[in-house]
Amino acid sequence: MKPPAFIDSVKLFVSAGRGGNGVISLHRTKYNLRGEPDGGDGGRGGDVILRADRNEYSLLPLFYAPHPRAENGGHGSSRRMHGANGKPLVVRLACGTQVVDAATGEVLGDLVEDGSELLVARGGEGGLGNWRWKRPNRPPPPEGHERGAPGAERTLRLELKLISDIGLVGYPNAGKSSLLCAISHAHPKVAAYPFTTLNPTIGTVLFDDYSTATVADVPGLVKGAHEGVGLGHNFLRHIERTTFLLYVVDMAGTDGRDPVEDYESVSSEVKLHRRELAERPFLVVANKMDLPAAPERLAEFVERTGERPIPVSAETGAGVEALKAELCARFRSRQA
Repeated sequence: MKPPAFIDSVKLFVSAGRGGNGVISLHRTKYNLRGEPDGGDGGRGGDVILRADRNEYSLLPLFYAPHPRAENGGHGSSRRMHGANGKPLVVRLACGTQVVDAATGEVLGDLVEDGSELLVARGGEGGLGNWRWKRPNRPPPPEGHERGAPGAERTLRLELKLISDIGLVGYPNAGKSSLLCAISHAHPKVAAYPFTTLNPTIGTVLFDDYSTATVADVPGLVKGAHEGVGLGHNFLRHIERTTFLLYVVDMAGTDGRDPVEDYESVSSEVKLHRRELAERPFLVVANKMDLPAAPERLAEFVERTGERPIPVSAETGAGVEALKAELCARFRSRQA
């Protein structure tokens, strides 16, 4: 079975380190044959910390290692020597990972910025050695020392939401992957059948003024995607962090489809997924304008929707520079 290339949701079972035991020890001298308690305390168990790392691109490493465990604390020893504290375990995640407690559904944190951290499991405290009960007015526990406390254990659900400036959304086979190739240096899989894109892909667009914007291409959306229909429902979360949306429409009506119905269906699914996405700035891109039926359908599209799409052909490159110029102007106006 071929391993998955991209994972954006995993369950993680984290275990912090157990505290080391305190020990029983007696320090004897020729003047004190009975001895004096000098057993040291145990070290504290290591914590489990999640850290966002810009060099990670998916949750794939955790898919294969879902049980991270921090180091236990060392046991104490004689002469009141303290056991070593367990080293904290730092688990590196892709930037944009949301951390949810699987048992309660509580959102524990959102690791967006590179280097941001979240403590998810605290190590157990070390047990006390018998030197702590040296004074006669403080009775020792039954065992004469304390055992280390267990570290915290937790089941987490990690959900990666890609961080990009622009989100490409559209019906399957609308040409989103081809458009991403045309406006950036990304190389997603391109083929003449629906659901070619099985995993989100990010590309970087270089504008004429040498500024850049990142573009995320998600699998095609169909009616009912927000309820689990098709492939896109698993990836709708990846457009939540975008600041701008590009609705890509097959204006030639390939496979007998109606461009207006495709646009209205996809925009509806986006809004049903997150209500605030209805307020997100967007452009409509009329793709496949090199095909004979496209110009007539474009005029009909404008009349029925009131939108003014930017006509392009990702296949021939026609209109691509005009699209990039419009995107650059939109981003400049947002930054002004």
